[in-house]
Amino acid sequence: MTAKRILIVDDEAPIREVVAACLQLLGGWDVLLAASGKDALAQARVEQPDAIILDVMMPEMDGFAFLQHLRADSATQSIPVVLLTASSALPNSNLISKLGVMATISKPFHSVDLVQQIAQAMKW
Repeated sequence: MTAKRILIVDDEAPIREVVAACLQLLGGWDVLLAASGKDALAQARVEQPDAIILDVMMPEMDGFAFLQHLRADSATQSIPVVLLTASSALPNSNLISKLGVMATISKPFHSVDLVQQIAQAMKW
C-alpha cells in the first residue's frame, strides 16, 4: 500500500513544518508544502494529492477563495480538504460541506492527535 500524499497549505512556515513533521513521523504520509493558495492550486493540479490540509486565514487568497478555485477545476475538484484554522468565524456547516470540507481542526491543535483526526475525517 502506498503512503498517502498530503498537501499542507499555510502561510506560516512554523505551522507548515509542525504539521508536516506530524504527518510524516506519526502517519507515515508523504507531504507537499505550499505557502499560498496560488502555489497550492498549481501543486494540487500537478501532484494530485490524496488530501489537502488548508489554513483559512491567508493573505492574497484565503482558504475559501482557494476552495472555490479548487472545486472549479475538473482536475482538482474531487480532492478532499480538511480545514486547519484559528478562525472561530466560519461559514455554516452546510456551506463548508458543499465545498468538500471533510473536517475542521482548530488551532492550536494537539500534534499527537492530528494524524488520527485527519485519518478519521478521510475514512482511511
